[in-house]
Amino acid sequence: MINMPEWQRCLDAQFGSPKPGQYRAQPEDFWVDEQLDFSPEAHGEHLWLRVEKRNQTTLDVVNTLSRLCGVTPRDIGYSGMKDRIAVTRQWLSVHLPGRDAPTELEQSLNALGITVVEQARHPRKLKRGVHRTNRFVLRLSGEAIESEDFVSRWEALCQHGVPNYFGPQRFGPEGRNLQRAEALLNRGWRKRDDRQGMMLSTARSFLFNELLSARIADGTWSQPLAGDTLMLDGTQSVFRIDASDHTLQARAAELDVHPTGVLWGVGEADQGDAAGYEARLLEHYPGLCSGLQRSGVKQARRALRMRLLEPQYAWESGAARLSFSLPRGSFATAVLGELMLAN
Repeated sequence: MINMPEWQRCLDAQFGSPKPGQYRAQPEDFWVDEQLDFSPEAHGEHLWLRVEKRNQTTLDVVNTLSRLCGVTPRDIGYSGMKDRIAVTRQWLSVHLPGRDAPTELEQSLNALGITVVEQARHPRKLKRGVHRTNRFVLRLSGEAIESEDFVSRWEALCQHGVPNYFGPQRFGPEGRNLQRAEALLNRGWRKRDDRQGMMLSTARSFLFNELLSARIADGTWSQPLAGDTLMLDGTQSVFRIDASDHTLQARAAELDVHPTGVLWGVGEADQGDAAGYEARLLEHYPGLCSGLQRSGVKQARRALRMRLLEPQYAWESGAARLSFSLPRGSFATAVLGELMLAN
């Protein structure tokens, strides 16, 4: 079993040493708006609520709605988990067949710091991962923004994309979720021990970040390699290539396609030059890799790079105000990490 200092060394290597700076001095410094690409149909058994919350997790809101509406948490749907120390907007659904919401629902939610922005009926429960993007507006201050290269770093991210790391919050305080995940996988993963699949996700996220770090070190994280699986920008569509050529290199430079990394599980390994990175994961972390395969989770792919959508920045009151959208599953903290890395 890998000890805690070794896990911490790996996490430190993934995320680098940040310059001093603040981006969550108060919840209003970190604003998130979840974006769907469709609207509720205005009829059906499920009440959809678009809510704004502050200093609360998504599961806090789920539990509150469960109590106020007299339903179980299983009757409540949401697409993505949103940060606690932030002001966030997102949709949730409540299964209320044949009945209206409690008369005082909005007032009760307001008293608890949750505002209903919109509501409508829909025939189906809101499912995980159906939102298209998240829009972020972040306020960053401190030494990080005082560097002479801050603006050039930001412009480089806008032009060339951002390493698509899973954020450090995925791994828990001081990375302790990694130890929990390893222990669970070593004794044999069971759903009853990990009902939300968080430990599987933690292990897969760590391995992905390690692969991404290795390709950044080699300078290949944004360039297709022979045997790579590429993802079309803005979609989850992937295709494997036998060899890289000038056309694929040009498409990658234009952010039209991105190399991907494995989310470890049961499935085919990469081939060619790209295969070596997965082989190194298996060599260095055999317990995690074999444990994930024994769990039966299916292999998936994640882009190594994310593109900032509609990026903007401005200076206000000694701070940088950044706004951009990211595809679902990408972390704004990964963007901030690149801006705050020490030279």
